[in-house]
Amino acid sequence: MMKQAAAAAVGGALAVGAVPVVLSAMGFTGAGIAASSIAAKMMSAAAIANGGGVSAGSLVAILQSVGAAGLSTSSNILLASVGSVLGAYLGKSPSSLPAEPEAEGNEATENVPQGEPPKPPLKSEKHEE
Repeated sequence: MMKQAAAAAVGGALAVGAVPVVLSAMGFTGAGIAASSIAAKMMSAAAIANGGGVSAGSLVAILQSVGAAGLSTSSNILLASVGSVLGAYLGKSPSSLPAEPEAEGNEATENVPQGEPPKPPLKSEKHEE
């Protein structure tokens, strides 16, 4: 139980801490979108699709806002909750996970058909000349 609680805490902290790092690595920085980054390519594609500008509320605009200002408190709480649930699930001990059903019967004969027994092969006749 303690291992699962620790995994939940680590999962929540990792989820909250990873978002700024990942966004910065993509190019969504506090100073704006970094040149020649994934963010720049996303912005270019969004601008082309929109006729020259990035529309408010689009994925690029939201990520740019989060990269510049960070996440709100409520977003951090939600992200930490999801990370904690995932961490707790991954931190379960193998004994608490559901067991796989065991095979019944003899495994060596498991694939043998249950119909009639096989017939013996026909004997070939030798032809003498």
